[in-house]
Amino acid sequence: MRLKECGIRPALNLTPQRRELLPHGTLDFPCGRYAECYTPDPGHGLPWHWHDDLEIIYISSGEMTAEIPGHQYRLTAGDCIAFNSGILHSGSTTTLCEIRSMVFSPVLVTGGKDTVFAKKYLSPLIGCSAFRAWVFDRDTEAAAIHSFIAAYRALAQAAPGYEFAVRDHLSAVCLALCRRFTDNFQKVDVPHRNQDEYRVQQMLTYIQKNFAHSITVGDIAGAAGIGERECLRCFQKTIHVPPIQYLLKYRIMQGADALLARPTDSIAEIAVACGFDSPSNFSQHFRRFYNCTPREYRSRSV
Repeated sequence: MRLKECGIRPALNLTPQRRELLPHGTLDFPCGRYAECYTPDPGHGLPWHWHDDLEIIYISSGEMTAEIPGHQYRLTAGDCIAFNSGILHSGSTTTLCEIRSMVFSPVLVTGGKDTVFAKKYLSPLIGCSAFRAWVFDRDTEAAAIHSFIAAYRALAQAAPGYEFAVRDHLSAVCLALCRRFTDNFQKVDVPHRNQDEYRVQQMLTYIQKNFAHSITVGDIAGAAGIGERECLRCFQKTIHVPPIQYLLKYRIMQGADALLARPTDSIAEIAVACGFDSPSNFSQHFRRFYNCTPREYRSRSV
């Protein structure tokens, strides 16, 4: 299946803080939409990442397992899930899965940090320790799901005045979340992320900045000021992947992205840029992940 036909978000296009690099809309309208198609291949999932924006994902077809540290959500067609700001999350599938997602800044809804919408609703929601991720109930929260679909369609069609419609529909979704978590707004006893999550974010930052170079477990652990054994424990507990395996997948997915983004670069150039010591090593691991050679992957996606 051609990635181009599915509209897949570029693989792991993130900042050194492990936030998504893709601009979600523009500075004056901070909202992006994505129509994505994932397959069971290990490189085709939604990788572990986080951002300051809110993210909402609707499953159009197939099934997806969405995950945050310590919890998994089994989603099927018709389900809709929201992720809070600053929360590590990922997604994978064992089927062909199509999703529609929107990533937007809370400012789009509030209009500014000093408005009543920010002070009374969105700021307490974002700071709510109980809200890390939420799957909307199809019966009692059907209106919120419909509002998300309407917001997505309005942004996709971009008819005159669509900005008002998008903001209006997303406001309805946020209001549904506020109503769900309002009883927890004043409870600040549990932080958004625990020490393990914070350490993993520090180590992911190090991997992102240094993946092109030789990296050891000791290097990764040092980024969080911990020992190798503690590093392994943190990765396993938080994202269930050993750090070196995660680094390898990161390099492969960066390589896949580079194959499409830099068509004039040779396979050898991309291999070196992604931290592999030889083109043959890159090709060997790439085939294991994508069931094709880098050259075949590039030609298939044209």
